[in-house]
Amino acid sequence: MEHTTRIELENLKDLHAVELGILKSEDVRRLTIEDALVDTGATGLCLPKSLIAQLGLTPLRSIDVQTANGPAARTVYSEVRYTVLERTYSIQVTDLPEDAPVLVGHMILEALDLCVDMRQGLIHNPAHGGAWTIKML
Repeated sequence: MEHTTRIELENLKDLHAVELGILKSEDVRRLTIEDALVDTGATGLCLPKSLIAQLGLTPLRSIDVQTANGPAARTVYSEVRYTVLERTYSIQVTDLPEDAPVLVGHMILEALDLCVDMRQGLIHNPAHGGAWTIKML
């Protein structure tokens, strides 16, 4: 069973430029994806290249990855601030082919203390009573 979630993305460099008074808040490059695929087998946040371009992210390095279709080369891009279920954090982005869905991987779930419930989909971790708790072990 596939689960999807809404994820809001903002270019983190743009947000820093706003803090420095270089850019207006309304000029921050932002996107909202209504149906991002929650993939606990994926690591981080993966976006098709066209969405990376819309966000204005900068390529940082090339990496080799293991995918469901075997090994592949990917590019890691500068950070976005993301929001899922009203919790916000930041992460570097890895590119995907254009026909792939946005992937929300386990690092995002761990950072935001979220779990996949088979009936409800993505939820706040019930073990923490709704409080955002991070394991530091």
